[in-house]
Amino acid sequence: MSSFEMMVDQLSAKLSDPLPGPEVQYAMAPQMRLPKETYLQRDPNPRESAVMILLYPHGIEPHLVLIERPTYPGAHSGQVSFPGGRVEEEDDTLRETALRETEEEVGVKQEAIQVLGELTDLYIPASRFMVYPYVGYVAERPVFVPEEKEVAAILEVPVKYLLQPHVRKSTKMKLFNNQFVTTPYFDVQGRIVWGATAMMLNEFLHITNA
Repeated sequence: MSSFEMMVDQLSAKLSDPLPGPEVQYAMAPQMRLPKETYLQRDPNPRESAVMILLYPHGIEPHLVLIERPTYPGAHSGQVSFPGGRVEEEDDTLRETALRETEEEVGVKQEAIQVLGELTDLYIPASRFMVYPYVGYVAERPVFVPEEKEVAAILEVPVKYLLQPHVRKSTKMKLFNNQFVTTPYFDVQGRIVWGATAMMLNEFLHITNA
């Protein structure tokens, strides 16, 4: 059995167990981030979105895909994230949202993706979305086709690399409201992976490495 097949089997079992949740997510949270319950008291009906942590084999190593957003006027301009986006009327479930958005943004057909399970949902204060992360895989390395308006770059990242301690760093980030915040981040191909993406990624890595 390959290392990729072993990871898929292990994740399939682990994602059916109780999730580590906010305690692990918040290890990669920006300074001064409040508990999810506090945000929901202020915003009890947030908009909904879903993302996909998409795994695939590349050589002998399990990889996942991240995307770099284009520069635009908005809270998430230029940030690195998982494929995903807001719920649309045609989506019957959040899982369908994650699958549809993955196909639209990086060109991986929905029917090729096997969904293994979900991670802990996470509120994003800057955009007032509740995001629901899904974990899925494809059996072969995809031929990625980025959606030009939404994807500036596709990052193929070995899971093993993300587990190395030196990848975790800290910096000050300028927010869209011109305030600065100290935050931990993952250094991925010279990009700063921080905020909600880093928090969801940390829960995924914790489960993977447990």
